[in-house]
Amino acid sequence: MKTLISFVLLVLSLSNIYAQNKKPNILYILVDQWRASASGYAGDKNVISPNLDRLASESMNLKNAISGTPVCTPHRASLMTGQYPLTNGVFMNDVLLDTNNITIAKVYKNNNYATGFVGKWHIDGHGRNSYIPPTRRQGFGFWMANECSHDYNNSPYYTGESNKKMIWNGYDAIAQTEDVIKYIKKQATEPNPFLLFLSIGSPHDPYQTAPEKYRKMYENKQFIINENVPVANREKVKKDLVGYYSHITAIDDCIGKMWQTLKDLGIDENTIIVFSSDHGDLLGSHGSWNKQQPYEESIRVPFMIHYPQAFGKKGKISNALLNSPDIMPTLLGLSNIPIPKTVEGIDFSGVLKGTKKDNVKQTLISCSQPFGQWNRKMGGKEYRGIVNQQYTYVRDLQGPWLLFDNLKDPFQLNNLIGKSEYQSLQKKLNADLNSELKKRKDEFLPGKEYIKKWNYLVDESETVPYVKVNYEGKPIVE
Repeated sequence: MKTLISFVLLVLSLSNIYAQNKKPNILYILVDQWRASASGYAGDKNVISPNLDRLASESMNLKNAISGTPVCTPHRASLMTGQYPLTNGVFMNDVLLDTNNITIAKVYKNNNYATGFVGKWHIDGHGRNSYIPPTRRQGFGFWMANECSHDYNNSPYYTGESNKKMIWNGYDAIAQTEDVIKYIKKQATEPNPFLLFLSIGSPHDPYQTAPEKYRKMYENKQFIINENVPVANREKVKKDLVGYYSHITAIDDCIGKMWQTLKDLGIDENTIIVFSSDHGDLLGSHGSWNKQQPYEESIRVPFMIHYPQAFGKKGKISNALLNSPDIMPTLLGLSNIPIPKTVEGIDFSGVLKGTKKDNVKQTLISCSQPFGQWNRKMGGKEYRGIVNQQYTYVRDLQGPWLLFDNLKDPFQLNNLIGKSEYQSLQKKLNADLNSELKKRKDEFLPGKEYIKKWNYLVDESETVPYVKVNYEGKPIVE
């Protein structure tokens, strides 16, 4: 009897060791233009997000996560490579991330992971609706994706190695979620773990295109409008918020379904779910819309990690200043996979698990070249800045531009630049910024210098074209 009991205990012990050593699955849910504040768990009283709120109650919430260059392609390239935009050359939209780069998918693939990507890609630079061959998929195997579309109810994609353009059925986030669930169910029967990205195009504008079911939920809602939205913009903001939040609630439903699938399959405990965005949306704050600018609504993004095996099932909040290049090394750290030397970002996995002290005091934000929705005619300009636990400090090419105390002034209404009582603080923050720039070997040159260095074609607004020709000046073929 004792022998039998000893044998059972040994089996259980070995099972526990196996479970702990088994590499985690990763489901990375990347949304587009979703600002950090726009969820119930983040304190937004306007929005309906029950699934995200429930997920947050069992996850690690990184409330200080930053999109260092807050616009689509640069964030995605930093996420894929763990590098800053001036290193990988992706500091504007609609350019190609060099396929020679060591990427997150290539590393996981080399560690016996199945890799998959579903949804919006936006790092190919060969046209927004053009076929992307396997050689330009940066290490992802399973493929149901398109470069970029915000036509959410007529959304194209390519699958496998076929160059035939397909259309997702109905609202794309819902259709993509169904495909993700099919993939997860299949991979749950396989011996190897998976790395799967679901990249959703909403809640990026156009705002009023979510299914009617979700728009009706906000039709007669009385919205609380941020203090930094000028009075003249408030009626437009109310209309836009109806659509913005409708997209969010639709995505929230999708997240609930994916999470339930993981639980039904019994793989939730050993699956890392990440929920994040490529950048935020000003949505009328400071009289502006969209992104690129260094204000909170633009740079701060949601970043939630659900990983019961490492963090347990009790919600936690981390103050870590996680930036776009830090995502790849942090996920590799959580997966016990060595981090390539090409990676510039910081591995926060030890900090999140409580085994290492957080020594990161500040993180870099930048716009190397303004373009598109924030081109020079719209007030766009180059900047470099830092964000720490209390302040945002930003310089443009002319000198100090913005200084906000984000604890005392969360809506950033009081610019402290040049105020005598803040001179010593401004001087210190300026020195801290110089230190970050030196670390990154960033000379803070005019944007045209970087365009010239990387030989990108731009139009009269200094934006990379993507309709008839691409960043190289080559014709776009669809």
